[in-house]
Amino acid sequence: MKFSKYMGEWLYGKDGYYASYKDIGKGGDFYTSVSTTKFFGGSVAKHIISLIDEGFLAKDGVVCEIGAHHGYFLADIIEFIYTLRPELLSSLKFVIIERFDNLQEFQKKYFNESFGDAISLTHYKSLSDFRCQNAFFIANEIFDAFPCELYYKGKTARVDGHEIEFDEDDKWVKSKADKYHKDRGEIAVGYEEFAKEMALACGKFEFMSFDYGEMAARPDFSIRVYKNHEVIPFFDENIKRDELFCKTDITYDVTFEHVKDAYEEAGVKFIELKAQMVALVDMGILNLLEILKANVEDKIYKQELEKVKMLITPNLLGERFKMIRFRSTFT
Repeated sequence: MKFSKYMGEWLYGKDGYYASYKDIGKGGDFYTSVSTTKFFGGSVAKHIISLIDEGFLAKDGVVCEIGAHHGYFLADIIEFIYTLRPELLSSLKFVIIERFDNLQEFQKKYFNESFGDAISLTHYKSLSDFRCQNAFFIANEIFDAFPCELYYKGKTARVDGHEIEFDEDDKWVKSKADKYHKDRGEIAVGYEEFAKEMALACGKFEFMSFDYGEMAARPDFSIRVYKNHEVIPFFDENIKRDELFCKTDITYDVTFEHVKDAYEEAGVKFIELKAQMVALVDMGILNLLEILKANVEDKIYKQELEKVKMLITPNLLGERFKMIRFRSTFT
């Protein structure tokens, strides 16, 4: 089978890694910015309010998270909107795009326990099911979870009994590899369709996503497995793929130029790509810390400060992770 199908089964099949609830953070296989501190969501909340103040996002617009998993990110955003501009909770509509029924149920329960009837939350299985006029879309680490093809010197990989063989000819994969100057590495599958679905779902929107990678493609393979915070290179000679299949996270570095091209082909304008540390500071994460400092004990402030440092320190999450942003103004 094609590697993209194999990876899709690994992550999203009936018994796939993301088909059931998974701990993220200390008790899981990896950390994310969301699992590090609520101030990650707080910074996005502050940005959403700025979009409303500038008139781009309506007060009764939609805030939509795609691939929410636990739902903690959107919940953190809502919590900070309530802190900074509480009247918006009664006018904004909140949406989660989540394909798995069991995760939808977890999210509904968590939001009900957290907010009761204070907010309007709606679920959709996919962007293709969703339509609105004005929205802010947010996603965290979504593009690295798209299935990919593996490419090596003109040949595309297939999988036979968890073994990888580079012996397939695929014109589409080769065209992408040539375009991004890769003679080996990962070619993501599905970016173009995803961008088109978002462009059709909403007329006027901003989309923001955080992920790890670079604008230009890496010159080598980055595909790897995460298990109990251990990074296992996918082509490690000692790897036992049959034992890791569906039980661990599999991922790769994002080529943001590919994401950018997919959205521009869908008629959506690329705004910027920034290191996460720059993006969060620009959106006001330090201002939020100052508000916290003025309202809590010094011990609590210092605890949150240390967590925020994880997000904005260059050799931790601050530089390796990027924020990419797009806008559409179709009417």
